[in-house]
Amino acid sequence: MDQLSIAGTTASEIAASVRALHERGALRPGDALPPVRELAVMLGVNRNTAVAAYRMLAQAGVVTARGRAGTVVAGREAVAQEGYAADSVLRDIGTGNPDPGRIPDLSPALARAIGRPVLYGEPVIDPELEERALAWVRADLPGTDVRITVTNGAVDAVERLLAQALHRDDAVALEDPCFLASIHTVRLGGYRAVPVPVDAEGMTVDGLRAALDAGVRAVICTPRAQNPTGASLSPARAAALRAVLADHPYVLVIEDDHFSMLSQRGYETLIGPSHRRYALVRSVSKSLGPDVCLAVAATDPETAERLAFRLSPGTTWVSHILQRLVLAQLTDDDVLGRVADAGRYYADRNAAFAARLTERGLPTEPGDGLNLWVPLPVEARVVVERLMRRGWLARTGDEFQLAEHPAPSQHLRLTVHDLDDDETGRLLDDLTEAALGK
Repeated sequence: MDQLSIAGTTASEIAASVRALHERGALRPGDALPPVRELAVMLGVNRNTAVAAYRMLAQAGVVTARGRAGTVVAGREAVAQEGYAADSVLRDIGTGNPDPGRIPDLSPALARAIGRPVLYGEPVIDPELEERALAWVRADLPGTDVRITVTNGAVDAVERLLAQALHRDDAVALEDPCFLASIHTVRLGGYRAVPVPVDAEGMTVDGLRAALDAGVRAVICTPRAQNPTGASLSPARAAALRAVLADHPYVLVIEDDHFSMLSQRGYETLIGPSHRRYALVRSVSKSLGPDVCLAVAATDPETAERLAFRLSPGTTWVSHILQRLVLAQLTDDDVLGRVADAGRYYADRNAAFAARLTERGLPTEPGDGLNLWVPLPVEARVVVERLMRRGWLARTGDEFQLAEHPAPSQHLRLTVHDLDDDETGRLLDDLTEAALGK
């Protein structure tokens, strides 16, 4: 590539130049773009201008940020996503989906959600939902001055939180293995992902300390039902992590408590009473359905003010009809009872499957969440190929890994709560044979 062919003096001009080169085929997938500082010197512009140009390109999907590997032209390769695999005739056991039969019916709440029209300039948060959200989080964040923001789901909340606090190339600590949406959000924003290992008690202390020493400006943590491992923070681990963060009060801590309404584990937090930048994000997509795309973010006052600039009345706010619909569900005792039953159902189904795997020589801890994280004695991709020949589509742990050049994963993430008895027995037989040769 002739780097001098990139032109422009503003961010939009530079981005347009790169896009034109890409469209003409002068830039191909995988081609590296100049580092930000080099591009700024080459074009005689401020570094922030070059940063803004690369951010625009990343948001448009033209380039991908790869941390130390730099910024490269994005390819058209498929990117791992949650949900059902497209165009597969195999029985998909890696979806990460809730059971549709366990999602409460929205019909009775619709009448309560439809009221007078909301017009431009009105408050972006429904007052009753704000009050309910405050009650939801205050007991878990004692001693903090909590403010509420409503977003279009947890991923939207995390994206907005990072955008108001970080610049391109800033480092973000992510759990490793990591939730797919967090990986995509960080890469799309042009941030550098710093992996922090996860064990049975959650994010590790040494891993977080190393990430902070590496200069991360934000930490994204799942306090319970970590995806994909199912790990939850223990009280001792949470206290140790808070002690490490005590020396970094201005690092933004984002807790994605996505499974809070269904979890069978207690909530433990990284957010200490003296921490200055934080957000506890709780969504309803796992409990009320993925299409009910709403989350509440409980944040410190300054973060709330920054987020307010990104939620303009009538444009980027969350639909008040959706807010009222969620409020109607959250204040309905029958709905809350169904959600509680669903949480116990997922836990019981996963525990039963894990116990039967353990009996067959594949020791498995059920963890928390919708999925099982199954350790294997061989590479996961080998087991997946064998399962495919038996009619199953499983998901390996490789898709969730963050570290550069990681060893092949020896884990499967399975969604088994919706299998009937015959399917359960067949999968147990096939998985045991595929992993152990029995």
